[in-house]
Amino acid sequence: MIQAYFIPTKTAAYISTEDSFGAHNYHPLPVVLKKGSGARVWDVEDKVYFDFLSGYSAVNQGHCHPKVIEALISQAATLTLTSRAFHSDKMADYTAYITRYFGYDKVLPMNTGVEAVETALKLARKWGYLVKGVSDGNAKIITVEGNFHGRTINVISFSTDASAREGFGPFVNGYLTIPYNDINALKEAVQDPDVVAFLVEPIQGEAGVLVPDAGYLQQAFELCRAHQVLFIADEIQTGLSRTGKLLACDHEGVKPDILILGKALSAGVMPISAVLANDSIMLTLKPGEHGSTYGGNPLACAVAMAALEVLKDENLAEKADQLGQYFRTEIQKWKHPNIKEVRGKGLLNAIVIEHNDPEAAYLLCLTLMKNGLLAKPTHSDKIRFAPPLVITQEELDAAIAIIKNSLTVLE
Repeated sequence: MIQAYFIPTKTAAYISTEDSFGAHNYHPLPVVLKKGSGARVWDVEDKVYFDFLSGYSAVNQGHCHPKVIEALISQAATLTLTSRAFHSDKMADYTAYITRYFGYDKVLPMNTGVEAVETALKLARKWGYLVKGVSDGNAKIITVEGNFHGRTINVISFSTDASAREGFGPFVNGYLTIPYNDINALKEAVQDPDVVAFLVEPIQGEAGVLVPDAGYLQQAFELCRAHQVLFIADEIQTGLSRTGKLLACDHEGVKPDILILGKALSAGVMPISAVLANDSIMLTLKPGEHGSTYGGNPLACAVAMAALEVLKDENLAEKADQLGQYFRTEIQKWKHPNIKEVRGKGLLNAIVIEHNDPEAAYLLCLTLMKNGLLAKPTHSDKIRFAPPLVITQEELDAAIAIIKNSLTVLE
């Protein structure tokens, strides 16, 4: 069972205050952070840690990247919000910049990741009615088991995670759910003439960094193309250099019909998301049919451009690829009896814990925290390891040593 963990007085006080006044919709590790820089964070006791969660891959560029913070401060002192009732100079610059960056005709800017997912789903339905010719109200979207796209009522309607659904019905219709990484199931599902899109994470992050078989994404894309079905890639967590390519779909040369981005699009500075598509899809939306007060605000536009520049200027995709291979190889060398599997791409990795204690993964995360590294379990037996992509080789070696030493708690 989980051993008692001593929580310092100052930390305990902050946690107690949050528990008293904040909703209990998360179960954080007992650490209170106050500062971040690069791959490290500091708590209120002035203890330093390696951040191996990176805000669920929102901080790919590292905490408080100077170039991004400079853009934030400069724009914050100039103009932060106009609403989309008016144009802004930064919105013009941003739309041109991000569409050229990813090679699409149009961008629809939003704020949170789940807002972008909702936007993509609405866009796919609209396209299905206006372009594919599906009868009004009959559009269907294929999703996969184990998915995580957010927690709105619509999105949890096609979740297969019981904890996300129980007590929140009734749910939204119009979704077909098939097994992940099962091309035959997709082949059957796209036969339905009312199917307008296939929504998929190139690698399932929340499910424990599930990497599909080689060729799955390419075959799925070809099936969609053959049956006039839009291929929607949720690259909110897997994109922006995290997996060793700019996009995880790039590993198989797939260019999604609709691309969803978020998280590291702001380098962890503020909520910024985006949906990209070509004119034949994006222009099915007319004025007044979708929008957001804060979507595409000048501050977000300035921050996003700076965040994207950092990815290229510092070759973070190549760095993630090299360091990720090194990381997995080092852990696999140990042949540790309690590590059932090591999986991932780039610097999006996970280990699967095998132990007779069902809370062993959480215990290991507490021990990692005690030893100076922050990570979090998912689905009880898996631990994600996803440090900021700016981590150095020296820092990564130090973090690997912490992981190795911490594993003794399971023996």
